[in-house]
Amino acid sequence: GGVSVTGASMAASDRVRLGALVGAIDQGTSSTRFLVFNARTAELLSHHQIEINQKFPKEGWVEQDPKEILQSVYECVEKTCEKLTQLNVDITNIKAIGVSNQRETTVVWDKTTGEPLYNAIVWLDLRTQSTVERLLKQIPGKNKNIFKGSTGLPLSTYFSAVKLRWLLDNVEEVKNAVADGRAMFGTIDSWLIWSMTGGKNGGVHCTDVTNASRTMLFNIHTLEWDSDLCRFFDIPMDLLPKVRSSSEIYGLMKYGALTGVPVSGCLGDQSAALVGQMCFQDGQAKNTYGTGCFLLCNTGQKSVLSEHGLVTTVAYQLGRDKPVYYALEGSVAIAGAVVRWLRDNLGIVKSTDEVEKLAAEVGTSYGCYFVPAFSGLYAPYWEPSARGIICGLTQFTNRNHIAFAALEAVCFQTREILDAMNKDCGIPLSQLQVDGGMTNNKILMQLQADILCIPVVKPSMPETTALGAAMAAGAAEGVGVWSLNPGDLTAVTCERFEPQINPEESEFRYARWKKAVMKSMDWETSEPLSNGNGDTSIFSSLPLGFYIVSSMIMLIGAKYISGILK
Repeated sequence: GGVSVTGASMAASDRVRLGALVGAIDQGTSSTRFLVFNARTAELLSHHQIEINQKFPKEGWVEQDPKEILQSVYECVEKTCEKLTQLNVDITNIKAIGVSNQRETTVVWDKTTGEPLYNAIVWLDLRTQSTVERLLKQIPGKNKNIFKGSTGLPLSTYFSAVKLRWLLDNVEEVKNAVADGRAMFGTIDSWLIWSMTGGKNGGVHCTDVTNASRTMLFNIHTLEWDSDLCRFFDIPMDLLPKVRSSSEIYGLMKYGALTGVPVSGCLGDQSAALVGQMCFQDGQAKNTYGTGCFLLCNTGQKSVLSEHGLVTTVAYQLGRDKPVYYALEGSVAIAGAVVRWLRDNLGIVKSTDEVEKLAAEVGTSYGCYFVPAFSGLYAPYWEPSARGIICGLTQFTNRNHIAFAALEAVCFQTREILDAMNKDCGIPLSQLQVDGGMTNNKILMQLQADILCIPVVKPSMPETTALGAAMAAGAAEGVGVWSLNPGDLTAVTCERFEPQINPEESEFRYARWKKAVMKSMDWETSEPLSNGNGDTSIFSSLPLGFYIVSSMIMLIGAKYISGILK
């Protein structure tokens, strides 16, 4: 078997036995990680993690600095290699690097300088609401599902096409670079791979089928950029990266300790988690608890269109000549982000781990419900006008109850997408495979089992997203150090959480949650009365301004005249 590294330095004989290693870059919304796995045993040897700054320049806007993201990747690689060297592991054994990334987040950069032309617009960002509404007006009956047949997605602020449209409409640097033929568009995977494989000196401009399927410009059946969609969104096709499979050599790393190692795996983070959880069979599903919550169910080599608010997406294509697999996905925008919000915005906890402790002290939300619709509601509602609410408050409610309600919210949202998934698939899931940072929270996992009324199963190695990217990279043609044959996949040890409350109570709480969700809807009108600086002013509406000013003049005039006539 593999050697488990505890931090003690290993004997030289053990060092030989390790064999091939594979690295994985896991660039998520809240942090960047680099992890190194043993290709034969799938065991995690070492990793390093750096939190990423999120900028909120205006209400509803979420941005990140693409250069900070790239630097964090390089730093995580260097630090992990240093840790491995301290563990007496030879880093020349790292035979491939895989990339897994936050999806949809949009970057446009200058290919002559290698510099971003604007901050990355993060998937959660809502600035494109007016763009979406303008586009909807061009569609008969304002049908937001008009492109579902070709893309699997509803027209929403969430996907990359509208973000790119916003950049083309609103950022001079982007307009000019496009006009000069200097601009490149990509999701985070493309930005990282282009930069790491040489950047302005011969970097490879590519993406994989899973990331392409989240742009709303990609036809998930022909597996090509769709010229009709590009025409509708008015996006020049020469900005787009070349679409490749999720497992092939894209190029070689040109910088740092791993110079010369092939970059040979690329999967959007949710697809990567599906692979890392070994959900290769039709009907297998996993739920990842990260910034958001994403439930994916493998539907095999056929794409299934949802009748219940889920999206259809490309699950993976593990090799150029291999078949494409599809998935149904339930996307929830705010899961772990609600805990970060309790820490950074409300300040009721100093660290995210404290939330579990606060919740444990009360063991109930005491009738308090928290709908964290910070970015509107995603699946199954796709209701961009919703906003977050905390309701059912009494004089008894304290921060412990709010912490508990926040954890419950994650579980209720998962139940909503699981219900939709069961209706679409026809075969209810008998248990839920879970992964992601939040699954370390035992209270959350128990709550999840209670609210779903089915067991929740968590692998003891929770880094399934990175594992999936490593598997794709190690299995690539020309690398061939990781076998994906079912017989060679290592059995995973798991922790199980069984439901412990009676289903009636669970149903009652779920019904109350649904009531709270209804109350969060139809809150925001798309065009706030604001003149761009966030000051709401009656004069920002010209006709209204004229009307008020003229009314005042008439009023003053009338008083004046009546004064004369007295």
